[in-house]
Amino acid sequence: MRRNPARATAVLATMSAAATITLHAGEAAAQAASFPIKPVRIVVPFAPGGPNDLIARLVGPKLGELWAQPVIVENRPGAGATTGMEAVAKSAPDGYTLGIGNNSSLVIGPLMQPKVGYDPVKDLVPMGSMAMTAYVLAVNPRVPAKGIADLIAIARTKPGFLAYASSGAATIGHLATEILLAATSTKMLHVPYKGAGPSLTALISGETDILVVALPAAEPFAKAGKLRLIAAAGAQRSAFAPDLPTLVEQGLKVPPVDGRYGLVGPLGVPREVVQRVHATIVAAVKNDDLRKRMLAQGFEPLLDSPEQYGAAIRSEIEVFARIVRSAGIKVDG
Repeated sequence: MRRNPARATAVLATMSAAATITLHAGEAAAQAASFPIKPVRIVVPFAPGGPNDLIARLVGPKLGELWAQPVIVENRPGAGATTGMEAVAKSAPDGYTLGIGNNSSLVIGPLMQPKVGYDPVKDLVPMGSMAMTAYVLAVNPRVPAKGIADLIAIARTKPGFLAYASSGAATIGHLATEILLAATSTKMLHVPYKGAGPSLTALISGETDILVVALPAAEPFAKAGKLRLIAAAGAQRSAFAPDLPTLVEQGLKVPPVDGRYGLVGPLGVPREVVQRVHATIVAAVKNDDLRKRMLAQGFEPLLDSPEQYGAAIRSEIEVFARIVRSAGIKVDG
């Protein structure tokens, strides 16, 4: 039988390619099994002191303990949390540079800045979530609303009479309130402030009437009678305010809004490393001491898988993109 040289060459090429793929797969598995072999950097796209920085510094040391490698927290604020996240997206895809992801860096920032240097879906890979912070709808005590139905009735009776504060144009509080207004066909005056602190102060002083705010920031003032909580904005009631019904429970068809914190890395991180990072997040957050410290700071543990975290990010992008378009929201307010 005569040999076909071309066919023999093709067979050898196929075998060589298969061997190369097998070798690379073996190398990836070996790297994942030994990951990490050097310090891991967690980029926080915010200045020190905020919730993103706090969760990184709570969870980071436990990850380092489990990995037996240092975990270095690096703050890289700027451009609506996109500067730090762009650095993560453009880093080597080996798992040694991760970023704290939240609504600002993965959803709102890229939506409001089309020329940002990364796509949160195409250029980043979710590793899994770690925690969430509930958001609530708070009112100044002078507003005669005990629940969302009362508030809607006032808004419909006096369109534009009520003023709602936010920590700035195109922030989560601004967009969450616009979602509420769109769902109820009501109008209110938007008063943006430069940060969460000033917006909360404005609500307490009576300068504004309404504010969607993180529950840990609002709870002490609610207990002191300086503001009133009338609804939780998330998918379910918060463990910190179990008697506060959600907007959905009060009859509104609105998507949930909460502060979700997770880890992401650049696209291309080996699947085995993603799984290794996620497994370590789960082990860390399940630690009793860490859970207690997280809860003491107002964080509710949340252990979504990489797939669940990715789906949540895509869902939030879709929801907020729709409200940005319909309300004509711009960064400069």
